[in-house]
Amino acid sequence: MRVIAKKALVNYYTENKDAETALEEWHEKTSKAEWKNFAHVRQTFGTADYVGNKRVVFNIKGNRYRLVALVLYKVKMVYIRFIGTHTEYEQIKDIENI
Repeated sequence: MRVIAKKALVNYYTENKDAETALEEWHEKTSKAEWKNFAHVRQTFGTADYVGNKRVVFNIKGNRYRLVALVLYKVKMVYIRFIGTHTEYEQIKDIENI
């Protein structure tokens, strides 16, 4: 899968150093993946959740952080839409359109 945009990860973990290893691991696994559907995502990330409108939520660093991505299986693209703490994620009102 092609991750758009890794810079969002780097920007986030520059400010939140404890997230760096976990976000880099997520990026590496996602980049190597060839997901065809959400079941394939769950094989790679067992705690991932589908929240509608092609959005998947990934638990990062033992659920301390959350990453929301738009996953387009046919074109093999993953667009990072949100990275934040679990608390910040809980404040999102319209997750399907983030």
